[in-house]
Amino acid sequence: MSLPSPQPPAVGVPPSPEWYTHQYVTTQAQTNPTPRPTLRTWLLSGLVVAMSVVLGALFALFYGYSFGLVWTAISLLAALLPLTLVVPFFLWLDRFEAEPWRYLVTAFLYGALGSTALALVANSLGGAFLMSVTSAQSADVLTAVLIAPFTEETFKGLFLLIMWWFMRHEFNGLTDGIVYAGIVAAGFAFTENIQYFAGAAIEHGLGGFATTFVVRGIISPFLHPMFTTLTGIGVGLAAVSASRATKAVAPVLGWCGAVLCHGLWNLSASAGGGAGLLLGLACGFVAFVAFVIFLVWARRREGRIIGEYLMPYAATGWLSSDEVGMLSTMKARRRARSWAKHHGGATGTASMRSFQDCASELALLRRRMHRHTFDAETLQRERVLLDSMTARRREFAGAVSR
Repeated sequence: MSLPSPQPPAVGVPPSPEWYTHQYVTTQAQTNPTPRPTLRTWLLSGLVVAMSVVLGALFALFYGYSFGLVWTAISLLAALLPLTLVVPFFLWLDRFEAEPWRYLVTAFLYGALGSTALALVANSLGGAFLMSVTSAQSADVLTAVLIAPFTEETFKGLFLLIMWWFMRHEFNGLTDGIVYAGIVAAGFAFTENIQYFAGAAIEHGLGGFATTFVVRGIISPFLHPMFTTLTGIGVGLAAVSASRATKAVAPVLGWCGAVLCHGLWNLSASAGGGAGLLLGLACGFVAFVAFVIFLVWARRREGRIIGEYLMPYAATGWLSSDEVGMLSTMKARRRARSWAKHHGGATGTASMRSFQDCASELALLRRRMHRHTFDAETLQRERVLLDSMTARRREFAGAVSR
């Protein structure tokens, strides 16, 4: 006598392993469907590489002609130093569900080359118009306070809108919006710093270079990322919201906040003299502390979201409650990887890391399924992730038992 078929799952409920086994011939993934970022030569498309080379060459010629090769080279090296702090910070935020390197590198290159080129043209045109209707000094201040924040935050934020629109399966909400915004802004600040450092050196000598480097490279390296993060928060909220009003309004409000904060900073630096700059730095420090607190909260929030949306898979037998608890915090994840390394060496560590990566993406996929309608492609992606998690668990459990 044949056994009865497992009951199909209710709408919106994850199917049980028995249902999958009954319905499909399981094809458990032999490779990790959510590979952790590794830098390889194929990460960037030929178009991005070609555009980056062309724009990079144009910037090199422009800076070399304007400031000379020596100061341009020195300023480039100096502009690299803040990146060693800013970029790792945003990668730290991105650990639960790490974004592919091809998108992160593209974001940085767009910020460093694309958005700066567009902003340079727009700022120059706006400055020329203001010069024609007011004095040179007033035009400089108005350009810095009114035009530059508008154009720069618009062109930086454009990348976030493109990612949200064309890569919706990779854009998973608030954290992704913050990470991409920070990386784009880091690229923008890198190119802009070359210009500011070299310009200060030409105009004021070594002392001007040193002062500008301290202010922009040491005291305020997070300014551009802080501004653009506001746009990233708006786009991130829109990406996970089922409300059309939120989708329309949140990015605009975030962008307005970025432009306003950017403009206030430029006002303190341009029109307030030394006292204005000190006031701006003091306010910037308070804002930075709040910014760090918010990002720490956002990272922990993502862990809670992952735990919440993995619980249905524990209820249907795909995961244990202990595994859900482990997957909900970075501290527990690190302990699990250490355990896997101790018992299974490099193979156990790789399998555990892949298990964790798949679980993160599965939770965020379930979140999208919960808030939006889902199609056959989404269900197939869920199946691939579940199959891979099962295979990876067998690997690290098998390594332990040997």
